[in-house]
Amino acid sequence: MNHRKDHPMPRIAILSLTILAAAAAPLAARSPYAGQQERPIKALSAEQIADLRAGRGMGLALPAELNGWPGPMHVLELAGPLGLDAAQRATVEAQFAAMRAEAVAAGEAVIAAEAALDAVFAGGAPTAALIGTATEAAGRAQAALRAVHLRYHLATAAALTAQQRAAYARLRGYEGASAPRRHDPHRHHGG
Repeated sequence: MNHRKDHPMPRIAILSLTILAAAAAPLAARSPYAGQQERPIKALSAEQIADLRAGRGMGLALPAELNGWPGPMHVLELAGPLGLDAAQRATVEAQFAAMRAEAVAAGEAVIAAEAALDAVFAGGAPTAALIGTATEAAGRAQAALRAVHLRYHLATAAALTAQQRAAYARLRGYEGASAPRRHDPHRHHGG
């Protein structure tokens, strides 16, 4: 007679898989925000704070950029292919320096406003009035920062010729999409 012993391996494997599945269940339910509660300012990552302190655009000027109004940083990066002359280059460099200085100051205001909003909740006694005040301040700070970046796209576009703006769009890969309206700041309309 052939006596087969019941081998324990299949039972151990099933038991192991059951234990692993049970252990993984809490991980699957974790929030994508897990770990962010350790941030000094909950709404801002370390990278976002660094970008704000460096005056980086962070996509805030996309309405200008993608509608044919070049920004100073990218124009300077493409100065050679755009054929900027010395006066244009000096103008755009000055614009970029001024924009960065304003953006750094505005970025610090955003950081402070977000810290104040965070403090409303961290203090343990948030009210609708406190939330309203803090969110309005944070919104104003964000809007002011965005306006800084957008304003300098206007100034930069004014320093370029229509041909340079068209070349900029081509070099940045924007041709083929909906063509931005071309505005020649040197041409005046009306009487």
